Amino acid sequence: MSSKPNIYDLVRSWAAKLSESRGDIAYWNARFDRFARLFSRLSGRPLAFNIALFVILAWVITGPIFGFSDTWQLVINTATTIVTFLMVFLIQHTQNRDTEALQVKLDELIRAVERADNTLLDLEELEEEELALMRSKYVSLARDARKERASGKAA
Repeated sequence: MSSKPNIYDLVRSWAAKLSESRGDIAYWNARFDRFARLFSRLSGRPLAFNIALFVILAWVITGPIFGFSDTWQLVINTATTIVTFLMVFLIQHTQNRDTEALQVKLDELIRAVERADNTLLDLEELEEEELALMRSKYVSLARDARKERASGKAA
């Protein structure tokens, strides 16, 4: 394992320092988390797609009215850039949260299964090289199991 601090520790220490000077960071994190989950759910619905499609169609229809001017083009370019920029952060937050929850669930399954290898509990924290070594071990195990199954069926 590497002795350098990981990104989560750095962010937590930064957040702790910020919370001392800016109030209760946990309160603001919880509010953002609720907002991000709600917005992520809403933006993934067919209604959100239909609204976006309607906006684009309205923009296209107004093209001849505004003579396909530079300002007309700038409006849609600016709006889509802003929406995309904000959505990246909301979607990434939601994906990070879901990934962490999934990791906790998988860790609990590994921990609960008696013959499971508990060294797998924090694989997401390993460096790339260490993870590649672990992966090659399991690729080899899978290859051996397939050979064993094939030889059992052939016999």
